[in-house]
Formats: sequence, C-alpha cells, structure tokens
Amino acid sequence: MGTNSFKFKIESRPDFGFLTVDIPANETIKVEASSMATMDSHIKMHTKFKGGFSRFLSSESIFINEFTAEGAPGKISIAPGPPGDLEHITLDNETVFLQGGAFVASGLNVAAESKWQGMIKGFFSGESLFLIKCSGSGDLWFNTYGAMFEVDVDGEYVIDTGHIVAFTEGLDYDISRIGGYKSLFFSGEGFVCRFKGKGKIWAQTRKINAFKSWIYPYRPDPPKNN
Repeated sequence: MGTNSFKFKIESRPDFGFLTVDIPANETIKVEASSMATMDSHIKMHTKFKGGFSRFLSSESIFINEFTAEGAPGKISIAPGPPGDLEHITLDNETVFLQGGAFVASGLNVAAESKWQGMIKGFFSGESLFLIKCSGSGDLWFNTYGAMFEVDVDGEYVIDTGHIVAFTEGLDYDISRIGGYKSLFFSGEGFVCRFKGKGKIWAQTRKINAFKSWIYPYRPDPPKNN
C-alpha cells in the first residue's frame, strides 16, 4: 500500500466510526451519496453516477458525490449508514474489492465501479450480486457493520459470506455450503466463501442478516382490524 495523501481522523470507533478529512485547496474527495455530515461552506459538491442504467434499475449502481475545496483548504465530515468501524488504506496502483455498501470515500484517483460477481456466487452467498471494484492510487475508506479485523491469507481461508467486507485482488474465491444439507437447514450455518491465493481480507464481527433474525421475534404485532 502507498502513502497518505489526505490528512484525516476517525473518531468514535469501533461502534460509530466518524470520518473527518482535510481537503487541500482546489482538491477533490469522492464520498458515498448521503454520507456527508458536515462541511465548510466554500466546499462545492457534484454528483457522479457509476454503473450504467441497467445496474441503476437493479439498485447496484454507485452514486458518488465529489466535494471540492474551492479556493481554500476545507474540512468535511462523513458518517456512514451502518453502525460500525471505519478502515483506511492507501492504494498504490492496486485493486481492492468491497461488498456492496462498504464504500465510504476515496481520493479522486481511485476509481470505484460495480463489478458483476456472477449469478451463482451472488445468489448462493445471500449477499449482493455485485462487488465494488476500487482501483488506482490514493486514499480509500470503507466501513463495516460491527468491528473490523484483518486476515492475511497465504493458501486457503474460509469465512462466512456475511462477514466479508473487502479483499485484495489476487485472491480467488468460491461459494459453497458448510457441511451437508442437514447442516444447511438445522445448524444455523449457511454458505461460506473459500478464498485461495495470497492477499488480505477485511472482515466484520457482526452480520446484518443475523441481527435481523435475532430482532424479528420482537417486532410489533400488526394492528388488528375490528
């Protein structure tokens, strides 16, 4: 990974990561749509649309706002949607793949685009059919649901699909069930991702589908019609 290009700080981690970035005069940062919390008044915003019209219809396009500090340095604060941690890496002509919704912000020289991961992999993983491919050089920030941990892979590694946040280019992966069909329906475990190769995985300590299952019995009863 390369060197930092923006000064920044991450506060309130790992529960509610909150990012503040110093933008030099006349420079631009790319931010996930609706994630800007505060900014200096002279910072100007432009919206970019990544992914194409067909992916827009399937909600897999990436809406990215570009914020430029016109004429003077400025500060912008960014609050991702999910409660959890934030991670920063600096790409040096490298590529990292993010799960849908994990992208938070990047430098202007990091290209972010949706990438089809295949019907089979996406359908059976229970996650998005698309990944976000981030490539180039510069700062990249992404977020998790829950805390984050890193795994250096040199060979093989197995991880539940719902815990994957990001992984580096060069890692191959396949989706498979853990155990037999009886395990699939009665063990509480589902599909896993089997990585092979050499690289790094960023994972989250919680997964949203498990939280949905946990909270479902406590949902309010619908009103009864008299």
